[in-house]
Order: sequence, then C-alpha cells, then structure tokens
Amino acid sequence: MMKSVDFYYDFGSPTAYLAWTQLARICADKNAQLVYKPFLLGAVFKATGNQSPVMIPAKAKFMFADLKRWAQHWNVPLTLNPHFPFNTLDFMRAAAGVQLHMPERFEEFNRAIYEGMWVQAKDFSKPAVVAEALAAVGFDPAAVLALAADDAAKAALRANTDEALARGAFGAPTFVVDGELYWGQDRLFMVEAALAA
Repeated sequence: MMKSVDFYYDFGSPTAYLAWTQLARICADKNAQLVYKPFLLGAVFKATGNQSPVMIPAKAKFMFADLKRWAQHWNVPLTLNPHFPFNTLDFMRAAAGVQLHMPERFEEFNRAIYEGMWVQAKDFSKPAVVAEALAAVGFDPAAVLALAADDAAKAALRANTDEALARGAFGAPTFVVDGELYWGQDRLFMVEAALAA
C-alpha cells in the first residue's frame, strides 16, 4: 500500500519553505503520496503557547544562520526576507481555496508564494506586490483574493489547523507518516526513513 506524508505548512515559515523544496523529490523517490495541509501557524502558536523563534533574539540569530546552512546543504535558493514576518491568514485561506477549487493549479500557487516570499524577498504585506506575483504566473489576482474569502476555504483551513493540533503539532513544518508526527525540515531524513520502512 502506498504510504503518504501529511505536510502541515504556513508560507510564513522559512523552514516550511525549505521542507517544501525537498518533499516532492522524497515522495517520488519513495513512491509515496504528498498530502498538502495548509494551516494557520499563528493559531497553532496561540493554542500551544509557542512562539516564532524570531521573537527571541538569540534564537533568531541562530535560526537565520541555520536556514542559510540548510539551503546550502540542499543547494536551493533562499533569501531572508527583510519584510518578515507577515500576516499569512489570507495567503493560507487562498491556499485552501485554490486546493479546493483549482486543484490543478495548487502547486503553481504554492510555488508563486513560496518563491516570492523566500527567494525573491517580495514585500507581500503590499496587496499590489502580491497581485503582481500571482499575475506573473497566470493567476487572476482578484479570483485568488475571492478564494481567500470563500467560506469553504476558511472552513478547510480551520479543519487542517484543528487536525494538526489534535495530532500534536506546535509549529511548522509538521509532517505525519503512519500516525507519527515529525517537526522541522531537519527531520526530513526521519520522514524519508519512515516512508521506506
């Protein structure tokens, strides 16, 4: 039976971006299914009492250096966004909406936002910048914005977030394989081993 990886992610997490760059390859190599679960990291932090590492200066300094090391390790582009952190609520609602209503373009949407945020370091706090990034890859920005306001998309995002919390999530990226939870891009070797078991 084909195994699967549930991938709980938020675009505001650079470590989730790094994981995203690797997961498709890992799943292809292991003949596993990648199940995207957009969720709201801020809600997870609030529910668990956790907070972003950037809120703790010493941890933030280490994290930014470590992110660069991981990007070099995997030979993937990464630009630490000077506009970080962002409020990602509308991005994550839009992701849930695209997944529901435009599934054939879901990966394109993920790529446009992830690369805009963590490769091109765009200021996604500005709606015009977001619209430009979406239009550049053929999306109608107004249609995507409408998806962010879609009741079904909001419900799906809430459901993914609640599910992640019920499974023990406290941050991003979170992965679940065979009922086991793994956290952090640095645990992907464990995810890979679980898929091979």
